[in-house]
Amino acid sequence: MADTRTWNHQHAEVNGVKLHYVREGGGTPLFLIHGWPGFWFEWNQNIRPLSERFDVVAPDMRGFAYSEKPDLAPEVGYSDAVMADDLAALIAKLGFSKVHVVAHDFGAVWAQRLARRRPELVDKLVLFNPPYPGIGGRWFEMPQPFESWYMIFHQQPWAEEIVGANRSTIETYVRHFLRHWSHDTDVFPDDEIAEFVEAYAQPGAIRGGFNCYRATFRTAGQDQDPPQVGQETLVLWGDSDPILKFEWSDNLGQTFTNHTLKKMEGAGHFMQREMPERVNQEIIDFLT
Repeated sequence: MADTRTWNHQHAEVNGVKLHYVREGGGTPLFLIHGWPGFWFEWNQNIRPLSERFDVVAPDMRGFAYSEKPDLAPEVGYSDAVMADDLAALIAKLGFSKVHVVAHDFGAVWAQRLARRRPELVDKLVLFNPPYPGIGGRWFEMPQPFESWYMIFHQQPWAEEIVGANRSTIETYVRHFLRHWSHDTDVFPDDEIAEFVEAYAQPGAIRGGFNCYRATFRTAGQDQDPPQVGQETLVLWGDSDPILKFEWSDNLGQTFTNHTLKKMEGAGHFMQREMPERVNQEIIDFLT
């Protein structure tokens, strides 16, 4: 596995849950929010370059990797609102009044919810291929279900027993998404995939990630926060992402009232890992 011992690992208790995070650098605070199947390590090509200009915080969200995984009903303990509240509490715990947020996948969902729910805490947003309301029902319009099937699978109460049966089953499942969703299928070497396997082999980590999908399905239509994101937002969207297609960016203006969209040619779902130098420079240019 890759050596992660040299990173600055920290813990903080927020909302009754102990969160693990990596923190590097100094200056303006910048939060990097992972998605699924992710954890702090998916930013391993970004944290240190960005830390030359920012105080970078990359947490494991509740239910993931090395953070606590409360045994709560998904709709109670793993909703978008709960995740946004955890982020707000972590921002306060670390003594920040306002932060920049970079996020993708589920992290982009939680970041949007934070920006709408607690707008005073979020300065600028950078989102990669973000799920957002304007995608609508296209997740499940043919032939997309051949890609979106896992969302339904994650609803099943026995799903984590199958995927989490042993390290081999975890590796098979996680490797599929890391490589299939990437434009370059070899972008995640074996030693880095081993880090993901270790993270998802933590007790409760498979269930924690799946609970986020369960909460999304169970809380649909219950969002009472303001519907639009008013913060200045940069959306980077890869043109080779099979699960979040570039053409789905057509309705961004309905949610983001002050956004810039950039098409990232040759990037898939994990652009922060696929083209880190370009992504890091886009982040720096936009935030500074």
